[in-house]
Amino acid sequence: MTQKRPLIVIAGPTAVGKSELAAELGRRIHGEVISADSMQVYRHMDIGSAKVTLEEMLGVPHHLIDVVEPTEEMDVTRYAELAQKALEGIYERGNVPILCGGTGFYIQAVTRCIDFSETTSDPALREELHRFAEEHGTEALHAKLQEVDPEAAAAIHPNNLKRVIRALEYYRATGNRISDHNKEEQQKVTPYDLVYIFLDDERDVLYKRIDRRVDFMMEEGLADEVAFLRAMGVEKGCTSMQGIGYKEIINAMDGQYSMDEAVEIIKRESRRYAKRQETWFKREQGVIRIMRGDYQNDTFRILDHVLDIIKERLGIEAEEVGNPYE
Repeated sequence: MTQKRPLIVIAGPTAVGKSELAAELGRRIHGEVISADSMQVYRHMDIGSAKVTLEEMLGVPHHLIDVVEPTEEMDVTRYAELAQKALEGIYERGNVPILCGGTGFYIQAVTRCIDFSETTSDPALREELHRFAEEHGTEALHAKLQEVDPEAAAAIHPNNLKRVIRALEYYRATGNRISDHNKEEQQKVTPYDLVYIFLDDERDVLYKRIDRRVDFMMEEGLADEVAFLRAMGVEKGCTSMQGIGYKEIINAMDGQYSMDEAVEIIKRESRRYAKRQETWFKREQGVIRIMRGDYQNDTFRILDHVLDIIKERLGIEAEEVGNPYE
């Protein structure tokens, strides 16, 4: 029997501190981080995606960050292909891959080799659904999905037009719900020796962290970043510009509401997104949930616990390393 190769996942809601934990972990176990963030794949979109900086990487190699232009399409199928190439390179170097992020579909596609690609394609139907959304709004199209597949509708934000259309297209083409198809795929056994960490925090504490992060993004120049993207030709309808933070700033620039209102909407939508992320990761198989408050919000205490789990599960010993901040 072939021995499974190790894979560590650091998942959790937005602003919980995943990137810091993953980088510190990478320093201790000869790890390399693969980002599982649907926004950090885009170049020039640094502030709004809370992209990990070179300093925050702590010398640990990071992959799948800044890999496509914001005018390009990125979906879970393409992501899984890129992630697989990154994994093979990490294993060849004798290092340990650490998959880190909050995009559940991306993580699931890698850990369970799930196929999210479309089994059928109907360009005419896709164009029809796009036109319906343009004429009646994304909420109205999302309501159509709610009628035929409530579970998929609950998991897909109305603004995620691409996924809403894909789910409706799948239903129209097969007569089956895409949520049922995804459940079947989720039953696949992981080909990896997997340690799946879900970093979480109490709701009110997490929401305060989210609000502070949004305020920091504005101070760092999120509005200027969006203006730069528009100047370089990234249109409002691009998938990259549907990310929380970007679409709200664009709407404010277009006069739909004030910039102060945009900030409050970003905070609200980020909190809602965090809630959806928590729901997603709690239902994943074999997840080890770690609450920050149980460790006095100390990343290094959490790290020690994670290292103990990795030693027990994978037999990987941690190394003593110097303090990168000294």
